Amino acid sequence: MLVGCNTANPDNQSELNSAGVNEYLKVHFLDVGQGASQLIIGPSGHTMLIDAGNNDQESVVVDYLKGQGISRIDILVGTHPDADHVGGLDAVIDNFEIGKIYMPKVQSNTRTFEDVLLSIQRKGLKVATAKAGLLLDWESDVKVAMVAPVAENDDTNEMSAVIHITYGATSFLLTGDAESGSEQEMINSNAALKSDVLMVGHHGSNSSTTDAFVEAVQPSYAVIQVGQENNYGHPKAAVLERLNDNGIQVYRNDEQGDIVFTSNGTDITVTHSKQDVVNKDEKKNSPKQFSTLPATPEPSAAPEQQEDTVVYKNCREVRAAGKAPLHKGDPGYSTKLDGDRDGVACE
Repeated sequence: MLVGCNTANPDNQSELNSAGVNEYLKVHFLDVGQGASQLIIGPSGHTMLIDAGNNDQESVVVDYLKGQGISRIDILVGTHPDADHVGGLDAVIDNFEIGKIYMPKVQSNTRTFEDVLLSIQRKGLKVATAKAGLLLDWESDVKVAMVAPVAENDDTNEMSAVIHITYGATSFLLTGDAESGSEQEMINSNAALKSDVLMVGHHGSNSSTTDAFVEAVQPSYAVIQVGQENNYGHPKAAVLERLNDNGIQVYRNDEQGDIVFTSNGTDITVTHSKQDVVNKDEKKNSPKQFSTLPATPEPSAAPEQQEDTVVYKNCREVRAAGKAPLHKGDPGYSTKLDGDRDGVACE
């Protein structure tokens, strides 16, 4: 079970409104070890699965989906052919009714990728090309835009399908293994990238999450899909420092387990499955197991400028000035620097 829920009436999350639909969008980041998989459930119950971890995690993904009461995946996306992303897709295709499948125009000669194609063939399904500029027909109240790959590339990571999801005033950016080249192409394309929640590219590798990309996305939350004690040293210290310096609250599958973001179109609530393990930022404010983020600042919070007009661009500047941490009311404090909105910035 997931722990921690910060809503006025949490039980309402499982209730349907008078129109017979749930008012919540849920984005699940499955704990599949050193791999990636995201399940999105829309307000009216439509489903989308992006990647399914490695081969040895396929039963984890299948069981998780069944545990959510899912029998059909309306949209299935394989971001790119790497085994740690598509390894479990064949099991998903074999065990569930599948609507539409999207994959980028890039191939791999691995047995893992071949198994996926064979499962698609056995069910008589077709694959649509994942590329920038597509608007996916999914839920009437949710905009699902594919913002990458922008151009063809021989590197499978740089061909990762990247999806931007908007529900009301809240938004999510799911990046696969997109690296710095694809990130810059997305920026140059002028696609809508700003998001409340960023899935950090390539498991927190130094190849992704550039300063320019973080600036373009301006997330309040970041999720790193990464396995415990992995052989790659993911996530890299430089990436974690970059996120921290920008006041971004970080969640990791190796530390929080399954992570679920629930949006009502205005606020986002975060829950996770590992009750006794929290990330470093949360430990400083223990025993917090959740955060709720207004997607847009409350009117009363807008004039937070201090009389002495002290302004810090990021937490790096705060620390350089010897002012960390900043408390609400201190010169230079702003909600941009306070990612978890607890009144203490740059802890």
